[in-house]
Amino acid sequence: MAARTSGFPRQRRVLFLFLIGGLCLAGSEFGPYSVTEETERGSFVANLAKDLELAVETLAAKRTRVVSDGNKQHLLLDLHTGNLLTNEKLDREEMCGPTEPCILYFQILMDYPFQIYRAELRIVDINDHSPSFQDKEMILKIPENTAVGAAFRLERALDSDGGRNGIQNYTISPNSVFHIAVQSNDEGVIFSELVLDKPLDWEEEQELRLTLTAFDGGSPPRSGTATIHILVMDINDNAPRFPQELYQTQTAENSPVGLPLVKVSAEDVDSGVNAEVSYSFFDASEDIRATFQINPFSGEIMLKALLDYEMVKSYKLNIQAVDGGGLSTRCTVLVHVLDINDNPPEVIISSLVNEVVENAPETVLSVFRINDRDSGENGETVCYIQENLSFSLKPSVDNFYILMTERALDRESRAEYNITITVTDLGTPRLTTQHTITVQVSDVNDNAPAFTQTSYTLFVQENNSPALHIGTISATDSDSGSNARITYSLLPAHDSQLALDSLISINANNGQLFALRALDYEALQTFEFRVGATDQGSPALSSQALVRVLVLDANDNAPFVLYPLQNASVPCTELLPRAAEPGYLVTKVVAVDRDSGQNSWLSFQLLKATEPGLFSVWAHNGEVRTSRLLSERDAPKHRLLLLVKDNGDPPRSASVTLHVLLVDGFSQPYLPLPEVARDSVPDEDVLTLYLVIALASVSSLFLLSMLLFVGVRLCRRARAASLGGCSLPEGHFPGHLVDVSGAGTLPQSYQYEVCLMGGSTDTGDFKFLKPIYPDVHAHGSQINCEGFNFE
Repeated sequence: MAARTSGFPRQRRVLFLFLIGGLCLAGSEFGPYSVTEETERGSFVANLAKDLELAVETLAAKRTRVVSDGNKQHLLLDLHTGNLLTNEKLDREEMCGPTEPCILYFQILMDYPFQIYRAELRIVDINDHSPSFQDKEMILKIPENTAVGAAFRLERALDSDGGRNGIQNYTISPNSVFHIAVQSNDEGVIFSELVLDKPLDWEEEQELRLTLTAFDGGSPPRSGTATIHILVMDINDNAPRFPQELYQTQTAENSPVGLPLVKVSAEDVDSGVNAEVSYSFFDASEDIRATFQINPFSGEIMLKALLDYEMVKSYKLNIQAVDGGGLSTRCTVLVHVLDINDNPPEVIISSLVNEVVENAPETVLSVFRINDRDSGENGETVCYIQENLSFSLKPSVDNFYILMTERALDRESRAEYNITITVTDLGTPRLTTQHTITVQVSDVNDNAPAFTQTSYTLFVQENNSPALHIGTISATDSDSGSNARITYSLLPAHDSQLALDSLISINANNGQLFALRALDYEALQTFEFRVGATDQGSPALSSQALVRVLVLDANDNAPFVLYPLQNASVPCTELLPRAAEPGYLVTKVVAVDRDSGQNSWLSFQLLKATEPGLFSVWAHNGEVRTSRLLSERDAPKHRLLLLVKDNGDPPRSASVTLHVLLVDGFSQPYLPLPEVARDSVPDEDVLTLYLVIALASVSSLFLLSMLLFVGVRLCRRARAASLGGCSLPEGHFPGHLVDVSGAGTLPQSYQYEVCLMGGSTDTGDFKFLKPIYPDVHAHGSQINCEGFNFE
């Protein structure tokens, strides 16, 4: 059988070339080794390590193995000792039949680099079969006038053994009429002839019985016997004659049973019974008798069983024609079996690797051999695999092929390949065999984890509960197994002032992030940190992502009133001239809220007033204005209760109290009296009270002016508040002015000097000092306030 590449223009063709580039072929042959048939399994044949001149360890490292022709593994290699052993009992007669010598061909395959050594093993025959005759009794009809010295060929005995253990001699039982002559033909087959020693006389003896014994050449020899029954016939002058000594015919191996092959015919010039000819096989083996049959009257030879060209390519039939008088003649019929393409090619795998490491260089995956039992074009094959794969098929010697990778494989692109080896012969019709090899690509850690986002933004409501789950980060790894198992971690913060470990923790297994403590929007509105994802490969690969946490404001701070001061020892009093028009700006309530967004949107509302219809408050800016003209009946002093409310949910609020004093003009001094004192003064003493108040006011204003002047000087020198004992510790914000400007609706400007209270960094205390008054004559207002503290 041979391989041919013509006829497949669009398929990957394989030429029988010697391999180079990492593959090596050995040209030497080993053997012949020999082993006696019927030896037990595991019998020693040879030491291959010694013959190959390799250490036993090298045999294992090179993955050395033994491959026999055919699908049956007759031999095995012990890699621990380097010994070649039999894998089963070997029967020479079953393996080779009559062929001598009986040779078993096998190959020795090695990797790293790939090598093939051819070797052969001779199966030595033992004398385990005795000679036997197909017919235990042979009948010979011999005319009485047969000349002395005439020879009659006898059917030969059969012996399954070969060589010297086959048939070597024949003997006959002692008698005075015949003896045995042993002959051999041109094929070396030994047969016997019965030779007449003296004339026969039918009147004296009509029949004889002799014993024929066949001996083989074994030690000791074995024998088999048959009986020769000789019938002495009355005179028959003419023996039958075939027109030709050799007939030849041919038939296809798929011919049906019963098909006539050839017809032989012999003529006998005698008459009557002596001219009646019968036909039979002569000296035919059991196989021939089982395969063919002959019509004894017509001489037509027909098929009795199916033929198989791969088993027997031709048959030689000996045909004997015997007339009624006992005379006989012989001819030979040669039947040639024609091969048809009835055997598909066989793929015999010698070695196979089902897993290859990704990124590995060219790797041998399989070594296999192609065998087609047909002959000629029917046995010529073409072998190929699918195109567009990362694999190549390279031919070797003795119809061996090597399947290997062409380049490094990437498991992430494709983790499994199904490679179909297709073998097609060139017979008619063409037969095809396919063998699929599945190759798994094993993973190496060549891909770092990848986050689903380069950055994450998380939102957390302030005042959260500790250990609150605030979000999850996620990363994927294209690798598999432990190379894809990801561990998450917090990376050290670049900002050394951010105590990240006290703020955030991460679940190493699933990337869940937790806030360890309650967050305060007013203290920390946003912060950033980096997280890492590391796989468990070797070496481990990792990646990073940025996480930004935004703290959402909650309405946890009530509005704080900056003006009027609510914690002063003396309440602030606003002066309102009686001649004020409707809409006159009495004062403006100034408040702040530490929250943000809508939580810091403030609205103002008048809850209670001495004269409810006299004053109104603008909801959005806190301006207190008159709603109507003043009259003599209006009380001189009014107390207003205002509500400052934010827009949070739920809303928070604070209240503020205003004192408004009605005056005829800003030249009239007025000193507010306690409610008890005011209530005890009778109406008729009002004028006297006004005079006292005016005198006290003048004195108080002078004294207050002096105190303010001294206080301002001291604050400028010491950078701290003087009237309230305010100081600016080092490291805190310096004193500055908070300007509550009347650029909107308030016609005058109010400025307050503010500083942080000493030690108030944790409580958020502010110190509001003295107001810096504008020109009071602009609206005739005068404010009398003191510094205050709040938390």
